[in-house]
Amino acid sequence: MALHLGRLSAGSCWRASRGGRRGLCAWPGRCAAARICRPPGAAGTEQCRGLGHKSTAGGGPRLGTGLTTALAGLAGLAGLAAAAFGLVERVEMVPKSTGARSPSSGRPEEDDDELTRRCSCFMAPPVTDLRELRGRPSDMKTKMELLILETQAQVCQALAQVDGGARFSVDRWERKEGGGGISCVLQDGHVFEKAGVSISVVHGNLSEEAAKQMRSRGKILKTKDGKLPFSAMGVSSVIHPKNPHAPTIHFNYRYFEIEEADGNKQWWFGGGCDLTPTYLNQEDAIHFHRTLKEACDKHGPDLYPKFKKWCDDYFFIVHRGERRGIGGIFFDDLDSPSKEEVFRFVQSCAQAVVPSYIPLVKKHHDDSFTPQEKLWQQLRRGRYVEFNLLYDRGTKFGLFTPGSRIESILMSLPLTARWEYMHSPPENSKEAEILEVLRHPRDWVR
Repeated sequence: MALHLGRLSAGSCWRASRGGRRGLCAWPGRCAAARICRPPGAAGTEQCRGLGHKSTAGGGPRLGTGLTTALAGLAGLAGLAAAAFGLVERVEMVPKSTGARSPSSGRPEEDDDELTRRCSCFMAPPVTDLRELRGRPSDMKTKMELLILETQAQVCQALAQVDGGARFSVDRWERKEGGGGISCVLQDGHVFEKAGVSISVVHGNLSEEAAKQMRSRGKILKTKDGKLPFSAMGVSSVIHPKNPHAPTIHFNYRYFEIEEADGNKQWWFGGGCDLTPTYLNQEDAIHFHRTLKEACDKHGPDLYPKFKKWCDDYFFIVHRGERRGIGGIFFDDLDSPSKEEVFRFVQSCAQAVVPSYIPLVKKHHDDSFTPQEKLWQQLRRGRYVEFNLLYDRGTKFGLFTPGSRIESILMSLPLTARWEYMHSPPENSKEAEILEVLRHPRDWVR
């Protein structure tokens, strides 16, 4: 069903409508951004050692990994970005027999518990029924689902404040094979040309192609009757501003769990965050990388340099000999030293998205620019499209997976882009400056 909402204040949250129709409505002033749904049992950030140092079955994380990224396509994770929190254009709710926002069940202790209050701040009800989440508060699937919902809401709220009056849609969808997701999409706003943020929580049996891809990374998987149950969830976002001096950002954080035939469970986290500017601004680059480094350093001094290099190597457009952007962090198959410690690391990274990016958009969205600078932005957008369609594992896997949600997979693509035959910028120009960095990555912080 469709639901129309009016303008909300920056501090508004969502709650269930208790009126004649089910849905979401504004709930001002009850939830500060800093406390949007801390996952049950999640402690504050703590120092931990040895994160990611345990070798996987194949000898550790590799650049060729990424079924969790590939599941982005299957689950609708790939290629989505932050929307706005100020004005909702459309909400499409998939009817559920036991929805989290259903009318009062006659059990006020459930209607008013802390989990319900926290979830009221999300862009839409959780994919998993609240009764199931309430029954397993310490399970990692519960903690991760609440974290990605929290991240979605925080990013949407922050972008709404910057865009001012933007319109976005909140689209709740179900996956026939199991699970579903929530996509928040903004198009042609005041500041953002295209932006969206999507979460997905899916489960089912892993396809043979997916299992083969995992085994190629060194994972030993024991199937039963050819079946391999899995659960996957994550948040993925891409933001394309209109102004060529405001950079594009992408982030994705995800959790994957497999149950083998003998009951043993394998799990890992993956994700990252990277910046794609049209023009080089060294202050912006330093701010972005420093914010990510501070998030990583809370969990170990070796994490940022390792994941920064991984990011530079992954987002490489081979046929162009250049990176997609100026990097950030990227990791996959992260499964040590413990599930809780890796979760806290991912939580720190997710919480760094808004402070790493929003100041840059505020700084540049009103900058003046020339037609030549806008043209260069369109050409760089073309490079963005090339990487996503030719090299990104999640996008490619999703496009060739039966039953995948194509709208969500391709949401990472900008509204506009341009290709010119044999285009080359003049020497010593600002356009040539950013190309030099894309061909030879720099260490922005030490």
